[in-house]
Amino acid sequence: MNIKIIVAAHKKYPISAESVYLPVQVGAFQRESIGYQRDDEGENISHKNPNYCELTGLYWAWKNLPSDYLGLVHYRRYFGGSQKGKGMEKVLSDQEAAEILNTTDCILPKKQRYLIETIYSHYDHTHYAQDIQKTRKIIAEYYPEYLNAFDRHMEKRSSHMFNMFIMRRDLADQYCKFLFGILGKLESELDMEAYDPFQARVLGRIGEILLDVWIDTNQINYKEMPMIYLEKINWRKKIIAFLQAKFFHKKYKGSF
Repeated sequence: MNIKIIVAAHKKYPISAESVYLPVQVGAFQRESIGYQRDDEGENISHKNPNYCELTGLYWAWKNLPSDYLGLVHYRRYFGGSQKGKGMEKVLSDQEAAEILNTTDCILPKKQRYLIETIYSHYDHTHYAQDIQKTRKIIAEYYPEYLNAFDRHMEKRSSHMFNMFIMRRDLADQYCKFLFGILGKLESELDMEAYDPFQARVLGRIGEILLDVWIDTNQINYKEMPMIYLEKINWRKKIIAFLQAKFFHKKYKGSF
């Protein structure tokens, strides 16, 4: 079973030694190499990284990396396995990934839950609702079979986030065709030069939302695994920013 899970990174960082993980330098276009596979080789959209984020790495893998299974994680975010330990010791192993994928089509992170927000209201409060509205129009016109799932998802209070997945290659190919088809059309609809650098990551964020829309419409079988975050989260700042966005419509200015 040939499993390739790209680890999206823009700087040098400790990478899991498990053989399924391939570190990819995202946004490598016109940048000095950090010693990882670059996402500006072969067919690529590396120069669009400020808007697509880690998805430029996924695009490179989709177009250039042969495998039976394809996945995406981040240099600070991995899938967790069942093994005990700290940090990298808890990362999903080659063997466990293969065992899970023998019984299901896809591995996803456990859902992020918002409790007092829907997916739509949270996006509206922290980013710009026009991004969602234009995405819906594109789906209605070009991908109408996905519209009901999109509308249902906007009203939910939980979602598989972070553009993280591992799935059978034929499914990954179908998903990427759907994902980049929509994002390519959305890119031409948005004036991203009017956004600050944080808000300009809009296409990567919309990609997070589209994953569940595709999964639900196509009734893809999946298993959820925990997400391992390798750095300390500033929960105080994160919660304050969440509440300010919810009640005072103060847009996010950065990650926490």
